[in-house]
Amino acid sequence: MKNQLEITRLLKSTEDETLEFKSSFNSEVMESLVAFANTHGGKVIVGIHQNNKIIGVKINEESVQNWINEIKGKTAPPLVPDANVITYDKKTIVIFSIQEYPIKPVAFRGKYFKRVVNSNHLMSISEVVNLHLQSFNTSWDFHTNNQFKINNISLDKVQISIDIVNQTGMPVKDDPLTFLLKNDLIRDGQLTNAAYLLFTEKDTVLTTIEMGRFQTDIIIKDSVRTKSDIISQIEEVTGFVKKHINKEIIITDQPRNTQKWQYPMEAIREIITNMIIHRDYRSSSDSIVKVFDDKIEFYNPGRLPDSISIEDLLSNNYKSTPRNKLIADFCKSLGLIEKYGSGIQRIIEYFKAVNLPAPEFRNISDGFMVTVFSSNKLGDKLGDKLGDKLGDNQRRILQLIDKNPYITLSKLSRAMGISQTAVENNMKKLKEKEILQRVGTAKNGKWVIIKQ
Repeated sequence: MKNQLEITRLLKSTEDETLEFKSSFNSEVMESLVAFANTHGGKVIVGIHQNNKIIGVKINEESVQNWINEIKGKTAPPLVPDANVITYDKKTIVIFSIQEYPIKPVAFRGKYFKRVVNSNHLMSISEVVNLHLQSFNTSWDFHTNNQFKINNISLDKVQISIDIVNQTGMPVKDDPLTFLLKNDLIRDGQLTNAAYLLFTEKDTVLTTIEMGRFQTDIIIKDSVRTKSDIISQIEEVTGFVKKHINKEIIITDQPRNTQKWQYPMEAIREIITNMIIHRDYRSSSDSIVKVFDDKIEFYNPGRLPDSISIEDLLSNNYKSTPRNKLIADFCKSLGLIEKYGSGIQRIIEYFKAVNLPAPEFRNISDGFMVTVFSSNKLGDKLGDKLGDKLGDNQRRILQLIDKNPYITLSKLSRAMGISQTAVENNMKKLKEKEILQRVGTAKNGKWVIIKQ
């Protein structure tokens, strides 16, 4: 009776992250079991069509055991699912159940699958490696690398880090090598990937960051490349940004005048620090910083984890999972980062405090991009006159149109990091407010901002 009720309940369900229907036993059944084992576990019911119609399967006394043996032989590590044979509505169905496997990833004939919503997806090499490291509660930077030797790092740089830690109120009396050993940066006489990136003696292509000051999307006024250790890079990249953004000197009645930067520098430094610490150093791509007149783009190899969406990031509804655990932990000891997972909220608050548009965060290509925007005289004037009626996206559209009245919807979408539909909706509102109008044809016309 219990089985009957369970089947009745399942038949009313739809395929999702933990349930799949199959009309017969085949390789797709094994793919689904592997995908479930690599995510949250699940059930595959054989003998039910995808439209929830029971068609049943024909089996003999050895069929199910043969299927289990086949699953075991074609998966690695070998999976042995629970199998339950049930007769329902005079038809035979088989329910295979598998729990999330403790040591991942699991493969079917050399291929790795994960479950996303209601379908199986082939995992990329990067995802396979990450899942393997997560199973052992570690990360790439924690592992030793026999290509790196002790003489590849600078013990003087290690000593500087010791001095910094001492300044934070945590007294360290160790010599540099002992300090490295106690912080797991050296194990079994070998350098970890983290130790090499943190203290490399010479420049290395592994840490390359390209920086440019752009007059337009294609005209570059200045460019610099850094390949130094990642601690030094925080200051180098911050210095490049400061060199190419505006600074206002505010004269006060105090002994010292006040400096006001084009962007809140606390936020810029936070973005740069996060970019360097959480970069995917296994990727062949470089980090890129582009400074424009009215925005800065920070691109970093390594997308957000699949378990974290942009919406989760903005709402702070996620659990922080540092890509480079050892580097993140060490930089926390140096005071370079304060608390895991709180950086994004601080960045947003810094921009809000100085009345600048909120930064944009998005996955792009094989990486992650943060774009920050400065105020614009046109946008400020319109905002002053219209008050809360003008949203951030509408301000940004007007800023871009002011620079290029012939800009297309697709270019606006790419520049802003929002969908073309969202651009069209915002432009419709600007037209309704009699701020924006189109002059000429759709193909050869231009946008005109109606001065208020």
